[in-house]
Amino acid sequence: MRTGEIQVLHVSRISDFGLYLKDDEGNEVLLPNRFTRLDMKEGDEVEVFVYHDSEDRLVASTEKPYIKVGEVAALKVVDKSIHGAFLDWGLSGKHLFLPNRNQQGGVVAGQKTVVYMYVDERTGRCVATNKIKPFVYNDDPITVKFNDEVDVFVAYETPIGYRVVINNRHWGMIYKNQLFRPIRIGDRCKGWIRKITEDMRIDVSLQQTGLAEVETSVVKLEALLKSHGGVLSVNDKSEPQDVARLTGMSKKVFKRALGMLLKQGKVRQTEYGIEEVK
Repeated sequence: MRTGEIQVLHVSRISDFGLYLKDDEGNEVLLPNRFTRLDMKEGDEVEVFVYHDSEDRLVASTEKPYIKVGEVAALKVVDKSIHGAFLDWGLSGKHLFLPNRNQQGGVVAGQKTVVYMYVDERTGRCVATNKIKPFVYNDDPITVKFNDEVDVFVAYETPIGYRVVINNRHWGMIYKNQLFRPIRIGDRCKGWIRKITEDMRIDVSLQQTGLAEVETSVVKLEALLKSHGGVLSVNDKSEPQDVARLTGMSKKVFKRALGMLLKQGKVRQTEYGIEEVK
């Protein structure tokens, strides 16, 4: 039974309080009535998140949390006490604890804070920490390589760009001069590895390169045209900042995607922009 994780368990028995679910080793956990359905029966598979409730009992929930063990997320601070802060992690009736010892720089009720979640060895409970550097690092082995598609979490802003967490494991950087759409702290998006230096620094881009980038951009440009009634107020003579603002692409990528659509006869350029060919 793995606390802090989503797992598939089997209904082993039914009680007045809910369904008892069993893992492959015979360990049981209660799925309270509020998360059950009338059609559930013994032997059924149920996907649940397992955690400790406010009375320190191991329970299951069909709700999907905003964070799982081994992940980084930006969570809202809903309350504070003399012992720490409590975070909204997407489960009704239960908050994630952020102890004072795990805080860095202070947290403010009502605002979001970037945390990593782990299982406390002493209590077995899920705990949050602002001190994520012990869990996110770029020492060997680096588990990504050039051009890999990766999960990117935007953690901090710097003067030159955004410090991001790659696959909940490594630090990376997205430079502001390579951004063609707005991003915010707490965003989670898809990215691509652009460079890994000898001192283990990793550069990330939110755009693909080469043919794959063009193909993706063509699909995106067609979708933008449809959502704007078949007309966009940019063309290959528009200013780069206008292209980036409207399409989220660099001028270079936009021109390549536009060129492919022009070649296919799907669009035409006008004095004021581009439009679909009906």
